[in-house]
Amino acid sequence: MSRQKVLDLNTIDHAHADGASRAVLDKAKAQVGFIPNMYGNMANLPALLETYLYGYGLFREQGGFTPTEQEVVFLAISHENGCEYCVSAHSMLAAKQSNVPSHVIEALRNGDEVDDAKLSALDRFTRKMVESRGNASREDISAFLAAGYSEQQVLSLILAISVKTLSNYSNHLFNTEVDSVFADYAWPE
Repeated sequence: MSRQKVLDLNTIDHAHADGASRAVLDKAKAQVGFIPNMYGNMANLPALLETYLYGYGLFREQGGFTPTEQEVVFLAISHENGCEYCVSAHSMLAAKQSNVPSHVIEALRNGDEVDDAKLSALDRFTRKMVESRGNASREDISAFLAAGYSEQQVLSLILAISVKTLSNYSNHLFNTEVDSVFADYAWPE
């Protein structure tokens, strides 16, 4: 996908940030150890980055999904939204931090069927929720539940989709450059 930056705002440099931008970037750096390009862009509206960090943390901590399942969700959403930055970043996180098998990561990046039945059901349902804008059918939900997930996890997916929509759409508008730490996982290849 070829995008161009469509906003005139510049990335907020942590070293020169002040006020609310500085505070939220300090929080972000404390959480991840560095300031990803995406965060520097989102800090143009500190409330945007603050909301993202808060919701992302809640999904990770209280969403009811394993680390592997969390990455399946984030990769499915980001793929559906066509976010090069987030597919790249979550591919690296999936491989290096969540121990997602490489063949699962590749299937998610390519929009192919995942060969694990439960992860495949999670991927399909997540994509269905994004594609239908939350208008899943009773049959879609029944298939998700039959795979071993809960109705609370349906609600958790709404949280994940909301959080990833914040980052995906911001990255589209800024045409965010993939950080060097994620470069080996750049998408599309």
